[in-house]
Amino acid sequence: MAAGPIRSVKTAFVTGCSSGIGLRTCLALAQDGYEVYGSMRDEAKDGPLREAAAKAGADVTVVPLDLRREDSIDGAAGRVLEMSGGVDVLVNNAGYGHFGTAEETPVDDFRAQFEVNLFGLVSLTQKVLPSMRAKKAGRIINMGSVAGRMGLPGSPAYISSKFALEGLTECLRYELEPFGIQATIIEPGVVKTPFFSSMKITEPKEPEYQKMMNHIMSGLQMMVSMGTDPGAVASVVIKALHDTEMLPRYHAGADAAMFMEAKSSRTDMEFERYMKREVLSR
Repeated sequence: MAAGPIRSVKTAFVTGCSSGIGLRTCLALAQDGYEVYGSMRDEAKDGPLREAAAKAGADVTVVPLDLRREDSIDGAAGRVLEMSGGVDVLVNNAGYGHFGTAEETPVDDFRAQFEVNLFGLVSLTQKVLPSMRAKKAGRIINMGSVAGRMGLPGSPAYISSKFALEGLTECLRYELEPFGIQATIIEPGVVKTPFFSSMKITEPKEPEYQKMMNHIMSGLQMMVSMGTDPGAVASVVIKALHDTEMLPRYHAGADAAMFMEAKSSRTDMEFERYMKREVLSR
């Protein structure tokens, strides 16, 4: 096997970079001195990233990646490793949300949600880890959600996948420490991105579900209008990388901090009542 290129700067590989958090994270990493590779499922949607990078004077290489396909994961990981000579930072940001109740959401939609938000992420991480172990250094940042720490009605497929990502990240911290590799999870609250407008939806059929889902959707739309700027989440990524020892998790956004404070200061039943009274009833 031919030797990779001589590396003069650290390399970062970020998934899900066509907009929002992924796009802003690519720019932040480039401005922090990293050689950045940003992936997206549809390479034809690279316009916003390229325009933002040019405006910021940042250099980002776009790589096609579909986390639903193993051949795409193999190709993207192989391409980045070949071009860079090794990945120092992997930011697993790509993902999507499915909106629908547990009863009415088809099991295949649950599987599809996990295929992207967890299984594809695991596969890509497995492809990158050997290069990190070889040099006994590396950082893995998984983009979770405050929803991965508390159940809410209306999106059990998405929330379950983020709960699973919390557990995976904790396992990685133990397993990778002997190799000098650190892992963490970022937990944003509601962020001003196209995430909610691009959610897949299982339309409710039961009248009670319809009422509940309409109420939740209107609340989400209001929260998005006041949500955290994706650049603030990117700043948390940079903060984590600057920490000598990354914390197990980082909150991103005032709402995330508020929810986690409310949860940590109450029993499970008290927190459930708090959410029903103060959040879900509005």
